[in-house]
Amino acid sequence: MIRFIKVEDALPIRSAVLQKGKDPKLCLNPEDLKPDSFHLGFYDEDNKLQCILTVHRTNHPKLPHKGYRLRGMATLPEARRKGYAKELLSAAIEHIKTQLKGDYLWCIAREIAYPFYESMGFEYMSDEFQYKDAGNHKEMFIPFY
Repeated sequence: MIRFIKVEDALPIRSAVLQKGKDPKLCLNPEDLKPDSFHLGFYDEDNKLQCILTVHRTNHPKLPHKGYRLRGMATLPEARRKGYAKELLSAAIEHIKTQLKGDYLWCIAREIAYPFYESMGFEYMSDEFQYKDAGNHKEMFIPFY
């Protein structure tokens, strides 16, 4: 089941999957608390949160129109390859398109996630680069116009 969640609910999964076990309180992004940000979670049949994502109302400097940025998408290791992330991202895209009237969603994708985002219809818009201490990344986006 997909639900809107509080950012505090997302922080333990961000910590475990994306931030190498960093204190969850330190995994908060400044944009997380803005009123035009939202957080979604996928709960399994046991009502355990398995997959999370955050979206901020942020235009990409290279793109016109009304943009949203995907951040902090993560799935617990034991929940991978079950389609949870695809369902969750599809719900976020639908919400942005229909409720928020956004024109595109963009992200800074980790190398390991390129095939996933491609399968969801995202396109590349940068060459590969090193992002902070997290390895190779590319900017990707999915247009709605």
